[in-house]
Amino acid sequence: MVLEILWIALGFCLLIKGADFLVEGSSHVAKRFHIPEIIIGLTIVSIGTSMPELFVSITSALEGYSDMAVGNVIGSNLCNLLLILGLSAIIKEIEFKKETRLIEIPLTLVVTMILFVLCNIGADITRIEGAIMIALFVLFIGYTIYMGKKGEQFEKKDTLVEVQTEEKASIIKSIFFILLGIVGLKIGGDFTVNHAVTIAQTLGISEKVISLTIIAIGTSLPELVTSVTAAFKGDSDIAIGNILGSNIFNILLILGLSATITPITYSISYNNQILVLIISTILLALFPFIGAKNKMTKTNGFAYLIIYAIYMAGLFIV
Repeated sequence: MVLEILWIALGFCLLIKGADFLVEGSSHVAKRFHIPEIIIGLTIVSIGTSMPELFVSITSALEGYSDMAVGNVIGSNLCNLLLILGLSAIIKEIEFKKETRLIEIPLTLVVTMILFVLCNIGADITRIEGAIMIALFVLFIGYTIYMGKKGEQFEKKDTLVEVQTEEKASIIKSIFFILLGIVGLKIGGDFTVNHAVTIAQTLGISEKVISLTIIAIGTSLPELVTSVTAAFKGDSDIAIGNILGSNIFNILLILGLSATITPITYSISYNNQILVLIISTILLALFPFIGAKNKMTKTNGFAYLIIYAIYMAGLFIV
């Protein structure tokens, strides 16, 4: 047990440093090429931080643990939205850009609702449905590329002077930081999750609860550290872009790939968790229009944490 805890501690160290490298490198790349940081957060950062979910869900599906494959994604998305974004908002209020309010948040809601529909059409997520999810993910990537080319025109702000006055790190160094950060997050996530699961199984916790709690939180540690680090540095675009991009990535690509490899048996007992996720995403869509305009305030962040605490307590009570 002591050895398992030490491995988890090492995983935390790798996650923290990896997240720091990833945020730093991504910010420099965004500024160097005049790419909005929200796009970097939605692609490079979200994909990098979702690697633990990808490997855990695919491995679970291949080994016949459908509950773990589905629970990992749903639990991770709830953790991303309620716990991580909540903490990020408490650290520093998050400003919503126009495309985030009008496109990214509604898109995340639509993707979550698509998951709910596909899961309840039959008793499983079929290969065809998995292929549909992958196709939707390709369209999402196409959207982010389009927005990247469009740059900051959506916000109609000229960032040229700001970029020129900032000291630029070399592009090679920035890319190296991004790659090093992703590797650190991947290895750190593996160390943390694998040994946390061993401890959980020793204590006799069920597969569903393990997937929605230990594994979900463990695979979301990269998002946690990355978004919180970004919040401390004032990079709110990366903080929220990382969460939204990761949630879309988790549903469309991770579950899509898992189902394409082998159909995933779905338990309707997960419907409650998906409904909580849908309601939480609707709240996120409302935050820019209630209270402080175009912001997720500290109060909103506390509300998210309270919802997450109630949700977690319900898993053990029900």
